Amino acid sequence: MDKLVIIGANDFQNQLILKAKEKGLETHVFSWQDGSDGETSADYFYPISIIEKDQILKKCQEINPIGVISIASDLASITVNYVAEKLGLIGNGSKSSLISTNKYLMRKAFEKRGDPSPKYYQSDEINEEILNNLKFPLIVKPVDRSGSRGITKVNSKKDLQKAIEVAKDLSFDKKAIIEEFINGDEYSVEYISYEGKHYFLALTKKITTGEPHFIEKGHLQPADVSDNTLESVKRVVEHALSTLDIKYGASHSEVKIDENGSVKIIEIGGRMGGDCIGSDLVKISTGYDFVEMVIDVACNKKPIFERKYL
Repeated sequence: MDKLVIIGANDFQNQLILKAKEKGLETHVFSWQDGSDGETSADYFYPISIIEKDQILKKCQEINPIGVISIASDLASITVNYVAEKLGLIGNGSKSSLISTNKYLMRKAFEKRGDPSPKYYQSDEINEEILNNLKFPLIVKPVDRSGSRGITKVNSKKDLQKAIEVAKDLSFDKKAIIEEFINGDEYSVEYISYEGKHYFLALTKKITTGEPHFIEKGHLQPADVSDNTLESVKRVVEHALSTLDIKYGASHSEVKIDENGSVKIIEIGGRMGGDCIGSDLVKISTGYDFVEMVIDVACNKKPIFERKYL
């Protein structure tokens, strides 16, 4: 029986575990032991934290899997790409992981390749000259977190330092990124990639709490936009995915579209979106089994675009 390694055991990963078993794969799951569903649904469970890349790699060398996978987690995707790269399996590599999980390095990559994104600074770059020339409002957030953690809209200089400290405190690297605020409605874009080709799945309009923290509270999929706007989104996102060297698997891109139809990138994750967007909404709105596609790609199989659920 072919073996699949899954990084993480929470509710999202459990859907992955169950789908892999349904496809006849033997599941080997790595996660900190905390009673998550995946601990019992896995064929084999290893109580090793998802950040312990080398411990996981050593065990995987014994397991000899055909693929390594995770969904909806930036942190897990780093380990997935590291282990897959070392084992010669399908993945996006460590370089792609780095620039896809660090918002500052992502912005630098976008700037170099001409991808539309806001002006930005890292917190340790801010000096008196830059501070005096910043144009408010600004968005401040940790450089390496997802899920709206630590995000604050700042309208004046007096509130900037507090927002930076909040973001730094939540950051793994203890750094924040400061960006110009982009006007427009917010959307996410779901893609699946294989051998460097990017296949569009869905556009989602986001409903948030608004400023100052913009926490997501709802999603509308498929988003109601014009055909021209959708094509603009696809062009922007596909170019940016190539900038980030994302060649395989799911991606979750966040963009803003202004009243003129101009598209700017907020950020892109080289993994499936959370909040049930990839695991559930894509299936409901398109009929495509996104979770199964991700498994197929990890096992070096081209995803099958079959509307099973419509």
